[in-house]
Amino acid sequence: MNDTNDTTLIVGLGNPGLQYRYTRHNAGFMVAQALADKLDVNLKRVKFRCQFGETKLDGIPLIIAKPLTYMNDSGSAVSSLLHYFKVPLERLLVIHDDLDLPLGVLRLRPGGGSAGQRGMQSITEKLGSNAFPRLRFGIGRPPGRMDPADYVLEKFGSSEQELLKMTLDQATAAVQTFIRDGLEKAMNQYNGEVG
Repeated sequence: MNDTNDTTLIVGLGNPGLQYRYTRHNAGFMVAQALADKLDVNLKRVKFRCQFGETKLDGIPLIIAKPLTYMNDSGSAVSSLLHYFKVPLERLLVIHDDLDLPLGVLRLRPGGGSAGQRGMQSITEKLGSNAFPRLRFGIGRPPGRMDPADYVLEKFGSSEQELLKMTLDQATAAVQTFIRDGLEKAMNQYNGEVG
């Protein structure tokens, strides 16, 4: 029996460029960066239109990546990295913003639809499967009649900063649990409201 590849690929979704840096749509990037900072990983390597870094967590080989494509084309970068490092689908975790969950709520899932999130649609299309773990990071619904497309490109407000920081900390902890102990344990511990 071959040794299973336990290399884990953590991908945070977002848009490259300083103007998008702290926007709601970049919640995935923010979690990936927070994890990299916590584990002292420099995301300086660039390959397949991805910025990434490698380390080990408790002996488990780990890649943390941020696609440098725009959100809508994340699939090509993720698919290339996944195949290059021979990461099995169940060891891929994609982190993305979610309009259907309020800020302060995290939801880990083993698979499923994209719920209209274009980065997830792109990844599902390129991988030919939606059976890979994802971490949905709640960003809440736009106020009033505001267009969701404008809302996701707004920065988090000053009144949201404390909850945002708590949610980023919780998401980072959830990802580490996923890497060490698997999806089931991470779901049991971290699905729901932060705090």
